[in-house]
Amino acid sequence: MAVELGSFGVWSRAGLWEAEGDAAAELEELGYGALWLGGSPGGDLDAVTAVLRTTRALTVATGIVNVWAEPAERLSATFRRIDAEHPGRFLVGVGASHPEAVSEYVKPYDKLVGYLDELDVPDDRRVLAALGPRVLKLAADRTAGAHPYLVTPEHTATARELLGAGKLLAPEQHVVLETDPVAARALARKSIELYLGLRNYTGNWLRLGYEEADLADGGSDRLVDALVAWGSPEQVAARLRAHLDAGADHVAVQVVTPDGGHDREAFRELAKELF
Repeated sequence: MAVELGSFGVWSRAGLWEAEGDAAAELEELGYGALWLGGSPGGDLDAVTAVLRTTRALTVATGIVNVWAEPAERLSATFRRIDAEHPGRFLVGVGASHPEAVSEYVKPYDKLVGYLDELDVPDDRRVLAALGPRVLKLAADRTAGAHPYLVTPEHTATARELLGAGKLLAPEQHVVLETDPVAARALARKSIELYLGLRNYTGNWLRLGYEEADLADGGSDRLVDALVAWGSPEQVAARLRAHLDAGADHVAVQVVTPDGGHDREAFRELAKELF
């Protein structure tokens, strides 16, 4: 890899961290190696630049830029500008979003191939959002690796087999720091509610052995517990390490909060167990 990620990073929607100048810097001091900015950021990626300017060595990655919404030519120019100012600290994550959100969503695999053809970013500085076998293989062939979202350690093991050795595998993991099962599952269920209606995700879970019944009524406890790591900091840290044991190089940690904001104290507590 041309960029350094470390074993653990943070996944958060763009717009939450750059408003607090010391927040991303604290993540770096705690030991997290990367900040993944989600929510389909596009345009000039001001959020990426803002975080890079307030940190010293933290890698910033997009998780992910939507290929249907952001022209490859513009993203290429943005990459060159950011990399010139902060060499080796920006990783471009791109993906095809999901069909329910894109009216012209036709042949996403072909769209990804064409986009990668046009994207003037070195292969070792770009990753692909990938869940299924075909896109995982594309990630292995055309990028530094894969950034799967809302997956389990079992998926990570399968993804590693498909990617092969030497390719980056950086799954995202939802976490809830709550030991009460009722409260933890309520928050976890709310965090995955949207994805239960998106066939890219549901298809992936069905491939992993879950059943249609697991997708009903907000998701079964079995599915919720598999997708969202909840419990004490020690219990959550164990789940995060399970991805590494299954073949991941890096895990992007998304702390779920009731209001969708970021919880700095939660990352402090997790850091005590992870580093």
